[in-house]
Amino acid sequence: MSTAIATAEKKTTKAAATPRPISKEEFLRDYSGREDGFKYEWNKGQIEKTDAMNQEQTTIFLLLSRIFCKTKAFKEGGGLTAETDVDTSTEQMRRPDISFFSGEQIEQMKKGEKVVPKWLAEVISKNDKADLIIEKLKEYFMAGVKNVWHIYPASKQVHVYTSPEDVTICMGKTICSAAPA
Repeated sequence: MSTAIATAEKKTTKAAATPRPISKEEFLRDYSGREDGFKYEWNKGQIEKTDAMNQEQTTIFLLLSRIFCKTKAFKEGGGLTAETDVDTSTEQMRRPDISFFSGEQIEQMKKGEKVVPKWLAEVISKNDKADLIIEKLKEYFMAGVKNVWHIYPASKQVHVYTSPEDVTICMGKTICSAAPA
């Protein structure tokens, strides 16, 4: 066997190997402050790297923020955030594109308590993997999220989930609900 083939086989084997699991502390130290155009999430010791919100996704966040400012939840001290750390379990930390925290939850956050948003949205792009989208959806509900939106800008649809099995698809002028959040 030539050296080139043996070297290529070694490289292929190394590339297929699962990376060393890292602790949540290592993840937070090495990845939480990065500003390199990517969003990093921690899933059972592994790092999941995806594109950070782009300008199109940011405009969706801004539009929802403007609408949210007219709601009772806003008047009661609630707020929307973008890509905020959310512990969905002891083994998983996600950064949903958009999250809603009630006024009470924000007060808990100020005291250093970890809270799970009542509502969140993921803006789905062509780069998102369907299996991961579904796994995260289940994970969010297991963590206590009450309502999840999957926003599909390309098809101008919002899939509104009140459980992993219950979905309403909003299109056109249909108003999407965040209830029961």
